[in-house]
Amino acid sequence: MKTEKLNAERLWKQFEDDLIPQLRLSVIDRAVYSHLLRHSRLEGKPRVRFSLAWLAHGARLCVGSARPALHRLFDNGALRLIECSKNGHLVQVRLPEEIRGVRMSEIVEPPRKARAVNIEGTDFLQSGRLRRAIHAREGGRCFYCLRRVVRRRRCLDHVVPRAKLGRNSYRNLVSCCHDCNAVKKARPAHELLRWLFRERRLDSSELRGRLRALNALKAGKLVPPMDPSRIVIK
Repeated sequence: MKTEKLNAERLWKQFEDDLIPQLRLSVIDRAVYSHLLRHSRLEGKPRVRFSLAWLAHGARLCVGSARPALHRLFDNGALRLIECSKNGHLVQVRLPEEIRGVRMSEIVEPPRKARAVNIEGTDFLQSGRLRRAIHAREGGRCFYCLRRVVRRRRCLDHVVPRAKLGRNSYRNLVSCCHDCNAVKKARPAHELLRWLFRERRLDSSELRGRLRALNALKAGKLVPPMDPSRIVIK
């Protein structure tokens, strides 16, 4: 029967910081316990069977030193004797946190470093989080006609259509309404904007602003809102 393998770094901290000082383990006690621990719990096994000669040899001790250390570890609860026979000792090796009377100090795990995102190489259609970032950049308005768009009526549009090798980049995706998406189809974005102006859905200042926005989008200046510590722009 095997158990889940342990976090060796955490276990060693508990051994050094909590178990040794609280149980006042001698150097010999430590050698015996750590050797048995290594051949049991760190290998995913709750028990280990051994002979005194094997233990003494592995811990670099003589049998006369290993035997009393073994008894001290039984007495303080670090080991539990299950069987003693001509086949050797069968013991359960207890982890520091399983030993009665040993109090574990709090181990503060270092924060994990967030993985940086190469935004230029990111496909913004690959996940809902990235698609929402494009919608959030437009602030709830259609990129083309500037009208407010409710969630169920918005979509993502490729400024340069996929049929013309437009990428799923933040430089080529915008949030827009279904009406503008249906009218634009495969036509260039600036033609749609001029059509909206002729249809009086944009005034002259809005048209100039949208054309400037198209240039800014192409230049990579309209970065969607993401964790700034994770963004790498190349």
